[in-house]
Amino acid sequence: MLIDTHCHLDFTDFKEDLKQVIERAQASGVNYFINPGSTLVSSQAAVLLASGYPQIYAAVGVHPHDADSFDAAAQGELEKLAGRKKIVAIGETGLDYYRNLSSKENQRQAFLKQIALAKKLNLPLIIHCRQAESEILEILKNHMPLAAVVHCFSGSEDFLKRCLDCGFYISYTCNITYPKAQGLRETVKLVPPDKLMLETDAPYLSPEGFRGKRNEPAQVKLLAQAVSLILGVTSDEVAEQTTKNARNFFQF
Repeated sequence: MLIDTHCHLDFTDFKEDLKQVIERAQASGVNYFINPGSTLVSSQAAVLLASGYPQIYAAVGVHPHDADSFDAAAQGELEKLAGRKKIVAIGETGLDYYRNLSSKENQRQAFLKQIALAKKLNLPLIIHCRQAESEILEILKNHMPLAAVVHCFSGSEDFLKRCLDCGFYISYTCNITYPKAQGLRETVKLVPPDKLMLETDAPYLSPEGFRGKRNEPAQVKLLAQAVSLILGVTSDEVAEQTTKNARNFFQF
């Protein structure tokens, strides 16, 4: 069994064929899905999906791209959503200084408020980080203890080691299959087996051979195979360990 620990099935990309997407994933051995919110509306949609599909669990959060809209009303609504059934995390949240679609100050404030919510509700965090490694770590260290996963990991070896020192989980996507991603593949070898998780970040980051097409959870099987080659173990071992890790982290 495999788990896609980060996919955006609430996006319009899946509006017309979500049932078929789930069926294809299950045929590939991917039986559960974590759907994180990226906006307040997206979080509401993720909650609805979780209530309608036994295989889907949700996280609620506001992505740093939308931090400019994270006001007191949004914060209150997010807390209400977080109390619903099958909500297993807060996120995705964090800092994105690559695109800077929201101001840095608003990103920081939205991040801090969502960290506080996660601690209040005893939920783990799903972290988005782009070109903000030092600041992300500084903020998180100031709020320890907390459980967190750095999703779609693409950072430096130093950032990885510092995240692991904090006890955080590390989640990789299908971009590790890209020819130019050798440095990223090397970091996979540094992650302790009990801290590794797999995700597609669908509809984004389709694996090599499918680039330019919509990604979907069925590709976790291919991702597990890629990780097995990197680590020199069987794909069944990767599936067993990463599934165990996801269940431990998200508590379902």
